[in-house]
Amino acid sequence: MKIGIIGSGGREHAICHTINKINKSTKIYCFPGNAGTAKIAENVSINLENFNELKDFILLNKIGLIIVGPEKPLVEGVVDFLEKHNIKVFGPNKVASQLEGSKIFTKNICKKFNIPTANFGIFNNNNDATKFIKETNYPIVIKADGLASGKGVYICEDIKDAEIAVNEIFDGKFGKAENLLIEEFLKGEEMSYFIISDGKTIKRFGTAQDHKRVFEGDKGKNTGGMGAYSPSRLIDDILDKKIMSKIIEPTIKGLNEIGTSYKGFLYAGLMIVDDEPYLIEYNVRMGDPECQTILPKLRSDLLEIFLSCCNQKLEEIEIKWHDKKSLCIVLCSKGYPDEFKKNILIKDLDKIKLKKDEYYFHAGTSVIKDQIYATGGRVLNFVCLSEDFLEARKKVVNLISSLGWDNGFYRKDIGYQVIDK
Repeated sequence: MKIGIIGSGGREHAICHTINKINKSTKIYCFPGNAGTAKIAENVSINLENFNELKDFILLNKIGLIIVGPEKPLVEGVVDFLEKHNIKVFGPNKVASQLEGSKIFTKNICKKFNIPTANFGIFNNNNDATKFIKETNYPIVIKADGLASGKGVYICEDIKDAEIAVNEIFDGKFGKAENLLIEEFLKGEEMSYFIISDGKTIKRFGTAQDHKRVFEGDKGKNTGGMGAYSPSRLIDDILDKKIMSKIIEPTIKGLNEIGTSYKGFLYAGLMIVDDEPYLIEYNVRMGDPECQTILPKLRSDLLEIFLSCCNQKLEEIEIKWHDKKSLCIVLCSKGYPDEFKKNILIKDLDKIKLKKDEYYFHAGTSVIKDQIYATGGRVLNFVCLSEDFLEARKKVVNLISSLGWDNGFYRKDIGYQVIDK
């Protein structure tokens, strides 16, 4: 069988690796992929903005399944477009993808179906938003409505912070802004919760905790993610049932009531307050780097799971896991998330000796003249499974140290909540 994976990050390399590990005879194309996928798949440089170009390549090469990694093509309707041409696609349709594409869409679903979330207000101009922030209590959270690569969220301690947030959003920092969201600040602990669905059946797909801030101790600017660990230290059977019954199931039911279904991964970003889950946001795909953290724990055939979702036969599949802890650290280019140098050579990556339960996944890398170069802010993801989170972190740090890449940096405290408590 031939399959295609859309995306170029660590998530897509992890998906590619996980499929290839069991399905060696499967031909994999990556659009556009990275230096890691190039070793096990065929990277294809294609204009992902042009769905017709993608469709023509898929049909010409008789690709039987497309897996969509990132959110942008999902929100823009790539699934709907390809399915119209009888191409099998794993991922949610355009309407369902509004769960990530519009925070206001999600908040309205929460309101209509009584899903616990922070209280909120929607503002469509600078004057009304500014008037509100002058009269409210702090801290508050201000969010850009659309896609913002995980960065359009401001936690504002005072009116000065809030004014900056409002001005930056309405001035177009994250694209044209017709609305913004202001919501109450929930004080608790964050958690990432994943499910997979075929439109009828929902199955759990793990939990994680990621670290968004660039510096140790969760300080500095938000990033796309500096590392993660799985499972979340918060999860237990009672909380799991609350999340499913109060958040996930009403959301899927709500989508059904507005005339659509959900197929693919759904990632709930939660805040746990006094043992009660509140929805912060939805992502309509696997997280990054949570995907790289969770997939090494999977015992089942990932390709079989994807196909069962596309054929609405997920109910027939048992998803099996290794009972181990997993921890991932992201190696970044110096300067990230601000300006950083590109096309920096990474020497000796192939000389790293991986032992059992040790992995590294490429993110912002490219092959140039048979050598590997860093081309993005988040460059490599190092992962280890272990019986113990502390041991996993030690092994990951040793792997990164053995590379000795002077142009990178990373957080050495990933997992501190579960390791130090």
